[in-house]
Amino acid sequence: MSSLKVEMVAADRKVWEGEAKFVRARSISGELGILPGHAPLLGVLVEGEVAIESLEGERRTVTVDGGFLSVDSDVVTIVAEHVDASSLQTN
Repeated sequence: MSSLKVEMVAADRKVWEGEAKFVRARSISGELGILPGHAPLLGVLVEGEVAIESLEGERRTVTVDGGFLSVDSDVVTIVAEHVDASSLQTN
């Protein structure tokens, strides 16, 4: 099964890194859904939730204040000034 490598970074720290099968975020152009094999993309995010679905089907969500999301070769990088990761659980 293909997967995505996801890196979520705030201005002051790395928030989360791991494997996922799906990432959802809101951009200035609308809702983005990223699956393995997605074409390269650079999107500007708006304030809202970013959802990451793990390979086991567990959904994690964080709230960002905007930022950007890039996709290249099944690597998803999310960068935001502020990330509310209080809902994330550490493994």
